[in-house]
Amino acid sequence: MTLTTMLRGAFAAMAALSLAACGINSVPTKEEAAKAQWGNVESALQNRSDKIPNLVAVVEAAAISEKDILQGVIDARARATAINITTDDLSNPEEFKKFSDAQNQLTQALGQLRTVVENYPQLASQPRFADLMVAIDEANNQINTERVRYNDLARDYNTEIRTFPSSIGANVIHGAKPLEYFEAAEAAKANPTVDMSGITGDKAAPAAAPASNDNTAEQAPAAAAN
Repeated sequence: MTLTTMLRGAFAAMAALSLAACGINSVPTKEEAAKAQWGNVESALQNRSDKIPNLVAVVEAAAISEKDILQGVIDARARATAINITTDDLSNPEEFKKFSDAQNQLTQALGQLRTVVENYPQLASQPRFADLMVAIDEANNQINTERVRYNDLARDYNTEIRTFPSSIGANVIHGAKPLEYFEAAEAAKANPTVDMSGITGDKAAPAAAPASNDNTAEQAPAAAAN
């Protein structure tokens, strides 16, 4: 092996190390991890959306009188499923907000429906209805878990593209843009009030306030929105 060949090899090795240090591999790796997790978020949202028609059918069969609430759930589900977002939109604040707002509205509508049916003991005690509510609660919890995981991976990626030396490769080679996060809605930041008047018989007790269990907001007027 000649000296020239050895120098070329050393130069190539140094160049490879320099490029690696500049995030040429780590940036797309972290981006793909975040986008893959986004697929899990969409799967959880779809799971909840699939269960809603059965829930609506059960409530309709019970001839519940609050048709506006029921229609609100139907409309919110239609809006939520009509807004699609691709992984390319994860770095688009406007598109991400539209999608997130539509899902939050659906969560709120479900919370309102739960509040209404609590006034119908016969309906609430139906095994099928109870099973569906449990299934939707589990779906909401799964959505929350997947969103948290997505936020963690998005934060890891955003940190990578903003910090030296990976920021060099992120900007010069990949043209990387930060990914959006799920954030809590303003209504979900309020401290929930617990209404025990149904048990104590105290009619002067304050109305129940919404509770939330995910980072995107549940703001039903009187019960957990999930």
